[in-house]
Amino acid sequence: MPGMDADRARIEAAMRAAVVTSDPYLTEIASHLIVAGGKRLRPVLSLVAGQLGGGSANDDVVQGGVACELVHLGSLYHDDVMDEAETRRGVETVNARWGNLQAILAGDFLLSRASEIAASLGTEVAGLLARTIGWLCEGQIEELRHTYSVDRPEQSYLASIQGKTASLYGTAARIGGIVAGLDRPTIDALTEYGNAYGMVFQIVDDVLDLTATAEQLGKPAGHDMEEGVYTLPVLRTLASGRSSADELRGLLGKPLTSAERDKALGIVRSDDGIESAIATACQFVDTAAAACDQLGDGPAVGALRQAPGALLATVLSNSAG
Repeated sequence: MPGMDADRARIEAAMRAAVVTSDPYLTEIASHLIVAGGKRLRPVLSLVAGQLGGGSANDDVVQGGVACELVHLGSLYHDDVMDEAETRRGVETVNARWGNLQAILAGDFLLSRASEIAASLGTEVAGLLARTIGWLCEGQIEELRHTYSVDRPEQSYLASIQGKTASLYGTAARIGGIVAGLDRPTIDALTEYGNAYGMVFQIVDDVLDLTATAEQLGKPAGHDMEEGVYTLPVLRTLASGRSSADELRGLLGKPLTSAERDKALGIVRSDDGIESAIATACQFVDTAAAACDQLGDGPAVGALRQAPGALLATVLSNSAG
């Protein structure tokens, strides 16, 4: 979202301050991915939501966005342990550098700091953030229970990404509206927007896992498929009923060798599952736009309108290339 340089600086300062402890060792581990950088999309969304009332967002709105981003970072620490990942954002993962036990505990610490910040913003925000952490867990469990399942229902995929990704965007937008004191219809429209934006974000991310290069991704393309996580383009290819679906089904359902991964990748790329998934992402872009229609006009609403389409453009340009 453009024109946010000063606000991004406020976010960065607040995030670094949030994880400072009396123990330099814990501070270093807890701040590892903060220092590595990131787009900070969740706190930016909170700030833009908070600006709908006019003027700049106050410090409490910044803190609300930071709480959401700390939940996201804590979940990444845990994800990297589960995935045995070695790099994240161009640096060593916490688990690779310090070990799984430290990564799990540091992730827990980030969740506790997020909860503490949310509690300082009132019981509604505290309850909402706690509920959202539960939604993240539910979404991740839904994904795990269908690992390597070629018969995974599409509804399972959509429910999983709603929980593990979209819910935190919806909460970031909602917290921004609550803390800024906006009216309830506006807060509800912001929540609907954030959820739709999060769905676009995750579908785009899943398409890029199949269409981008290893250099762009920082890992081999098709990594999700290799790990047994069958995302929307793969599920649509499997459901096509064509010979390509049978060929792909014969490869999947088990861990893949690199050669099998590349073959499966070729099948998915040559089918229309990717195009079909992008069409579904477009539907969520429309949902986000409809939510914006309830928010009035002004620069903040303009930024919200532009953001989902900008996400989609990254995958469309990649597909065109």
